[in-house]
Amino acid sequence: MANVALGKLSLSYLDAGRGPALLLFHAFPLHKEMWLPQVEALSAHYRVVAPDARGLGDSRPAPDVLTMEIMADDAAAVLDHLGVNKVVVCGLSMGGYGALAFWRRHRHRIGGLVLASTRAVADTDDARAGRETFARQALEHGIDWVLTEVQARLQRPVPIPAVATEIERIVRGNTVAGIAAAQRGMAARADSSALLAEIDCPALVIAADDDSYIAPEIPVQMAAQIKRAKVVRIAGAGHLSNLEQPLVFNEALSAFLTELRPERLPP
Repeated sequence: MANVALGKLSLSYLDAGRGPALLLFHAFPLHKEMWLPQVEALSAHYRVVAPDARGLGDSRPAPDVLTMEIMADDAAAVLDHLGVNKVVVCGLSMGGYGALAFWRRHRHRIGGLVLASTRAVADTDDARAGRETFARQALEHGIDWVLTEVQARLQRPVPIPAVATEIERIVRGNTVAGIAAAQRGMAARADSSALLAEIDCPALVIAADDDSYIAPEIPVQMAAQIKRAKVVRIAGAGHLSNLEQPLVFNEALSAFLTELRPERLPP
């Protein structure tokens, strides 16, 4: 775990392993340590970089609105600090929104793209209003309220106790200011539907069969609009398939990376 200072901003990130680089964007309302199963599995062959979004984990301070463009540019700044140019980008949920923003702003750096349990469309007006309500309630009632709201929905219908414990630990590592800022940033995100047809690098789309936030049909339909996309559906997992089914998630990610190495991933 390390930090890079950019003026008054401190960005925290995990940086493990050597070799071709993999950049991981975390979900809401988690932080970089949701990726520990992937860091452990992949860092023997790849350099795995997982930053915290501002106000989440150890990145400080939180902005008023954590836009997806801020997430993307902060990740690019971390890569610049590390001297890393070309990466495979992987994002789950909110991290998928960040990954699409990274494509929009830094596509020349992307050798492959992984989108897990995410969507390309922007929020409806009702969804934006719901996010604003969530943000205000989080600021008023704190982390315990946030956990009550999200804990069950982040998991499959029959939760795994160890995963539930890990989710709670990670969520409690965030600030409520960061959580509110992330909700407002997701509400403000651009519609990326038209962007999908522009993605010309190899892509992997991961869907989870028991996802209560992103029905599996949504990423599958999204993949159909990306020229070189493969789809993996993970059974026995809810929204956080990387934590609930890490072996299957890691196998899919590793296979995708192995196929990319000769073409897209200079060491």
